[in-house]
Amino acid sequence: MLHKLLKYLFSFILLCSLLLSPYTYVTNPAYASKAESDLIVSADILYLREGPGLSYPIMTTLKEGQGLKFLEKQDDWYHVKVKDMDGWVASWLTSATKPSDSSNDASAVSGSIISQVDHLNLRAEPSVSSSVLTQLNTGDEAQILASETNWVQISFNESIGWVSTDYVTIKKNEAEEQSSTSKEPGEEAIDNENSKVKLDPNLFTIAVDVVNIRKKADLSSKKLGTAKKGEQYEVLERDNNWVKIQYGKKVGWIYSFYGTFQVNEKIPASVNPDKSAEAESEYVTIIYNGTNLREDPSTSSDIVVHADAGEKYKIHAAEGEWYKIEIDKNTDAYVANWVVSKDSDNTANGNEEAVKKDVRKKGTLKGVTLVIDPGHGGNDKGTTGARGTNEKEINLKTAEMLKSKLRSAGAEVIMTRESDVYVDLRKRVSISHQYAADAFISIHYDATDDSSISGFTTYYTNSFQRKLAEYVHEGLAKKVTLRNRGVQPGNYLVTRENKQEAILIELGYLSNPSEESIVTTDFYREQATLGIYQGILKYFDAQLK
Repeated sequence: MLHKLLKYLFSFILLCSLLLSPYTYVTNPAYASKAESDLIVSADILYLREGPGLSYPIMTTLKEGQGLKFLEKQDDWYHVKVKDMDGWVASWLTSATKPSDSSNDASAVSGSIISQVDHLNLRAEPSVSSSVLTQLNTGDEAQILASETNWVQISFNESIGWVSTDYVTIKKNEAEEQSSTSKEPGEEAIDNENSKVKLDPNLFTIAVDVVNIRKKADLSSKKLGTAKKGEQYEVLERDNNWVKIQYGKKVGWIYSFYGTFQVNEKIPASVNPDKSAEAESEYVTIIYNGTNLREDPSTSSDIVVHADAGEKYKIHAAEGEWYKIEIDKNTDAYVANWVVSKDSDNTANGNEEAVKKDVRKKGTLKGVTLVIDPGHGGNDKGTTGARGTNEKEINLKTAEMLKSKLRSAGAEVIMTRESDVYVDLRKRVSISHQYAADAFISIHYDATDDSSISGFTTYYTNSFQRKLAEYVHEGLAKKVTLRNRGVQPGNYLVTRENKQEAILIELGYLSNPSEESIVTTDFYREQATLGIYQGILKYFDAQLK
């Protein structure tokens, strides 16, 4: 009997301990972290750095899916907090967290997009290997039709295709904006009544060759006709970035990015008419939502007002990397030149001034033009790895990653191909000459009959190209662990016939099965392109000396 009582007592104590245990309902830490975070790591690994750039020291390594708390944004870099540390991460290797009940239908991102970059590819499918239909430039806007992870389908210039969300600003529909309570990372709450300064110019001058006039303030609305460059229309009304005009006997709408505003006022006699006209013909267009317009030309200065993508402001002066702009007749502010595109109409009578490259500063690639050449393509597959890897495909993936890093540092990057197409070798060289490239980088992976051979190699042909090869190879050697085969002369057409600085990089042997399994990972491509980027940066920094 005593034995049975002890047995029941023990069972009762065990049951109570399970019910009251603090570990019974603990949430999975990984999911808890995501729930409390604004961003998550979307690459295999991500480095947390001391500053907003690839040249800053690494503080720690983050893993895919890890949650990040957003603090602020600078160019293509996010200032984030991770546990008890704060630092900077590359925005293109993160993604925004989504509510658990979010859907994948097009309505989740209904509205339009504004391109943040020049030469943004509109692709037939949501993939970097898909064919390019056309390109968008900074400030171009298009209606969203559908969405997939990191891609949106749009209608642009009578073409329907896909663009990467990494290079666009998404504008929600007006009704959506009013009802939405969620914000993009870095977007601050804005009191539209108090912080928005409304402009009321009454003349709108068309600044592009031709633009559609629509029945409603919507890119999908019926087209009433077209307006041509130089034509002026009286402004009847403004609705966000749309202008209501009188078009014959009808009333129509034009998107304000395609023109400039002027006020019907007489120029005071004390003002030089020529200078006044010149000032009125120069404007900046905002390319990011929530852009800060500040009291002084400094990121630490107080914010006067927030501006959204597509808004235009007249330039009063340029001070270093900042523009002094007019908010209204009584208010000026400063905006950084890296968050705007500049419009200038001072090309009348053929008196267009020569375009000058940006003055480059150490640690950046502003003013540098680079041609990146993903080898092979189309019916030219290149080599095929022991495990079936097609060289043409991995070349393009690597080149895309390198392009992102170079553009984030301010470089103008031109790709010889951006999809699976064949491009003649001499055409690749002509692209380098056409853009007067400061450097031409050809990306390849190697192969040989001997499957035991391994390693990476950097080739040059002309003696003046050797220094670039050495800098890039040194940067690459610091980031990858494959056998270092050194810098070697090579008789390749794309380097031999190139009058510019040009090198060809073989990033490993696909004919070696173990090496193929390494070089086909996202981690290897991230490290390799980081090494190439750092080598290019150090090469051009050395030129400043």
